[in-house]
Amino acid sequence: MSKVIIRDAQSTDIDTIANFILALADYEKLAHEVKADRDTLARYLFGPRPMAEVLIAEHDGAPIGFALFFHNFSTFEGRPGLYLEDLFVLPEARGLGAGKALLARLAQLAIARDCARLEWSVLDWNAPAIAFYRALGARPMDEWTVQRVDGDALSALASHPAG
Repeated sequence: MSKVIIRDAQSTDIDTIANFILALADYEKLAHEVKADRDTLARYLFGPRPMAEVLIAEHDGAPIGFALFFHNFSTFEGRPGLYLEDLFVLPEARGLGAGKALLARLAQLAIARDCARLEWSVLDWNAPAIAFYRALGARPMDEWTVQRVDGDALSALASHPAG
């Protein structure tokens, strides 16, 4: 049995990354919300000021999963953290250890970069993912609720004068 390899994504992986994002959105029943396109992803992942990083999981030389992440900062810890935006492994490749290998690499990066923590969100209906994360030692942050401002509400908020 061949091993899962985790590597840093390169700009030549942009189509693979875009396809993984679409596959994840489809799995989460959110495909209708995907606005990202190849050019936008290329600019923000590999342009002059990258906003996020991507790891690619491969098995037998073929991409089977990815993790997209970026740095955040904890004012209480006074140190950076890593935020995992997306983790996805193709359904036919699940059970090969790619998800665990991606999270292990993220944990290694977090330690190497002196991050205080590695965090992510999971949909509350995704019981298999939640069980997988608990088995790895993740704990829920039940006292926190995600808040979001987007679309018209974002524009309206931005139009308020500062101060």
